[in-house]
Amino acid sequence: MTRHVSGRECCVTLPFVVSGRVPRVAAIVLNYNGRDITLQALQSLEAMTYPAFELIHIDNGSSDGSSEAVAAAHPNVIQIRVEENQGVVYGMNLGIELAVARGVDYLLLLNNDIEVEPDFLDQLVAVAEVDPCIGCVGPKILYHGERDRLWSAGGRIRFRESMTRERGEGQVDRGQYDRDEEVPYVNGCAMLVRRSVVEEIGLWDPLFHLALDDADWCMRMKARGYRCYYAHRAVLYHMVARTVGGYRASRTFFNGRSAALFVRRYGGPAQWCSFLLFLSAGLVLAFFRELVRGNQGAVIAKLRGVIEGLRVPMAPPPGIDEGARAC
Repeated sequence: MTRHVSGRECCVTLPFVVSGRVPRVAAIVLNYNGRDITLQALQSLEAMTYPAFELIHIDNGSSDGSSEAVAAAHPNVIQIRVEENQGVVYGMNLGIELAVARGVDYLLLLNNDIEVEPDFLDQLVAVAEVDPCIGCVGPKILYHGERDRLWSAGGRIRFRESMTRERGEGQVDRGQYDRDEEVPYVNGCAMLVRRSVVEEIGLWDPLFHLALDDADWCMRMKARGYRCYYAHRAVLYHMVARTVGGYRASRTFFNGRSAALFVRRYGGPAQWCSFLLFLSAGLVLAFFRELVRGNQGAVIAKLRGVIEGLRVPMAPPPGIDEGARAC
């Protein structure tokens, strides 16, 4: 079948259309005080052409009337209201648990600052259905304000001061990533996951709280034999500025903490050496860079986060099925 979407043309046979079997999908949108962008995201998602999906809105302790606005504008959206914000992982896990209980075939985890092409979900499911050992699928993500520029074409995992890096970030999209392929990890901004995989590997690990929760989930999938895939025809636009001023103490602390936890869980001797080398050099360079901006406290906060991540007790990930591997 040929689909014409927003000026794009793609020719693809969707296996669930041919076979007549349409997997059910629950799309979970997490929101904290982002009423207007959440309404825009839900409007975009409701326009998807996929024939069997439901929307779940997790209001993670918002005080801006998000729940009431969603109920008025999108009455068919299922809502969970958290009275007090307890972090991204806590809120997302509530949505995951509800979706699993509803017996859907796939879960689609989403940020609220997104817009999608109408065939977005069709294309994600088409790739996932190719092989039952594909545990999760991510889309091509472009900057919302620069729709010819990539934010992510799947991700890489590297044991440095920053554990993950998005493929193609900042590059003009010239088709250089226009192929479906396995990738080391899928960014949690938009991730399609099999329900059976969730039941096997468990929920997001609250140990990570704010960063690398998605990378940890992908690593746990791969440890059970599943693969992470990139679907190039599934297109999403992310409302993030290319020159975002995100180097803040409130964020760098958790980035450092999660990086230390990640290397403790997954790093061997070579990964530890790489992490410590790049961390040391990175902190020194960042300190002098931020010193002229009066923001050196963010560097100190990252170091404090690393120290806490090295010291905090590390329990096993939640809810892992220790039975036979499916893949």
